[in-house]
Formats: sequence, structure tokens, C-alpha cells
Amino acid sequence: MFNSAGSVERLINQLARLPGIGRKTAARLAFHILKSTREEAFELAETIREVKEKVGFCSVCFNISEEDPCRICTDPKRDRNTICIVEDASDAAAFDKVEGFNVLYHVLGGRLSPLDGIGPDDLKIRELLGRLDDNVKEIIIATNPNVEGEATATYISRLLKPMGIRVTRIARGLPVGSDLEYADSVTLSKSLEGRQDI
Repeated sequence: MFNSAGSVERLINQLARLPGIGRKTAARLAFHILKSTREEAFELAETIREVKEKVGFCSVCFNISEEDPCRICTDPKRDRNTICIVEDASDAAAFDKVEGFNVLYHVLGGRLSPLDGIGPDDLKIRELLGRLDDNVKEIIIATNPNVEGEATATYISRLLKPMGIRVTRIARGLPVGSDLEYADSVTLSKSLEGRQDI
């Protein structure tokens, strides 16, 4: 027999697993889904299924994409001399909204965090080194301005310095402890303008 309370509870538990969603917000979302039409709810479920089936990671930059390589890596209008290193795909999306900033990206898939057991081998650092050729003149390190992001930036800059590539770090126009994906385009643009060699 159908147990609605059990199904609703399972939905709330699943929604609460999403980042930034607490139990109360998960409950509000669950009840919103219950109030929506059957078609709207099924469309949401179908969209989630479709994203999981169609979206993967670019084999070059590790950004999310439906194509491989992604549209950014294959865009001939991109500045092939500059690679911007970010922690996550959401950070690349935020920078890509900055007008006039048409560089290539490299998504690390996280940041160094020894306390969480995340070391250099857990990130896409080896793959970054494999991408470097004579065309690359500058690496912009755009990790988040927190302790782990700074440690990641320092580690990568020490690897790249001996290669003779200009290594820059985005300026401190971003508040310490914040996440790049929530920053507006103006703040990101200013942080890019004020980047410095490290």
C-alpha cells in the first residue's frame, strides 16, 4: 500500500542532502513539489535524469559539458595563451560571465584540504601540467580566497614557476571566506584587473 508519509519523508531527506539546503528548506521544496501539477513534477524529475545522462566532464579542462571537448576548449576565439585555474565548474561559469575575459579554463575539481584527506593527487593538477605547451604564457590561479584555496594556489604556483610561465593570482577584491560562484561580475572583473604575480 502507498505510504505518503514515507514517500514525503524520503523526498525531504533527499533534498536535504543538497548543499546549502537544510531540513526546513527541504521540507518547503518537498511540499512545493507536492502542490505542483503532475506534469511539472515529472518534468523536474525528467530534467534531473537528463542532466545525469547527458552532462559529463570535458576531457581537456574538466568543466561540465554535454560535448567532449567542451565548447570553451573548442572555441577558436578564446585566448589560448591564458588558462584560468578554478576549483569547480560553477567558478568557471562565474568568470565566463565577465565581459572581455575569453580565456581557457582548468577545473581542479576541488582544493587541497589535508584535514579532509584531499591531496594533490585528488585534484586535476597532473592533467593541468599535461596541457601546458609553448602557447601558454600565463596561468591565472582563481581559487577561493580561503585557507584551502590559498594553499592550493601556493602549491600550484610552486610547480609552475620553474617552467617559466607567468603565474598570477586574482586580486583580493573578493571577501575572504566567500565562494566565487556567488560573486557578481563587477567584483570578479576588478579581481582580474588587480591580479599579481605570485
